[in-house]
Amino acid sequence: MGMFTGKTVIVTGGGKATLKDGSAGSIGYGIDIAFAKEGANLVITGRNVAKLEAVKESLEAEYGIKVLPVQADVSAGQDNEAVVQHVVDEAIAAFGRIDALVNNAQASASGVTIADHSMEQFDLAIYSGLYATFLYMQKCYPHLKETRGSVVNFASGAGLFGNFGQCSYAAAKEGVRGLTRVAANEWGPDGINVNIVCPLAWTAQLENFQNAYPEAFEANVHMPPAGHYGNVETEIGRVVVQLCGPDFKYMNGETVTLEGGMGLRP
Repeated sequence: MGMFTGKTVIVTGGGKATLKDGSAGSIGYGIDIAFAKEGANLVITGRNVAKLEAVKESLEAEYGIKVLPVQADVSAGQDNEAVVQHVVDEAIAAFGRIDALVNNAQASASGVTIADHSMEQFDLAIYSGLYATFLYMQKCYPHLKETRGSVVNFASGAGLFGNFGQCSYAAAKEGVRGLTRVAANEWGPDGINVNIVCPLAWTAQLENFQNAYPEAFEANVHMPPAGHYGNVETEIGRVVVQLCGPDFKYMNGETVTLEGGMGLRP
């Protein structure tokens, strides 16, 4: 039996992407696999239904768990509370409990300076990242309180270090960090721990960038001191699993940088 056998985990932005060699190629999918190996039933969200269904097909067949794909996109101009509540309601209807929430979903317009950023671009990052994290936490809270569960939210070195051309992304991610620290304070007495991961991993998106624009890739993507980019399952997903497990319940409100030595900070 795995650490999460019989338990339920929601992973936002959990659609499938693969590298050329067929291995996991997105952080969300890496998290899915890591939890599946521990026996968790998964509720995965995203905009692309085909990518969600691909996760269901592969992980149910390989690990004997249940995967519930729910199309969901938190964005401007819609009833986002209803969107998120629908995901939570579907999770409870299917599995009867929520033991962990992983807020991984995020969209943004990278490479656009503050002076050139539009409100639409800023909204894209804030809605998909900060507002989505807030709403999923709020709607999952009663169920996490029942299970004394865990939350892992995703931030970024872009916010920690003020990366050029990532103003809305950095703002959303630093907002997520503030929200996480408040939740750790408010929800600690309920037995819920809430932590942050800032990852650097090799993804299909980076692989495609390297192939299409090798010069731009070399100029902008820097190898961490570890000498390799993180593996989305074993070096990102496995940490998320541990942060949601019993051995790390006393860790609360912390930011964990998984950047192979690039995330050094005071």
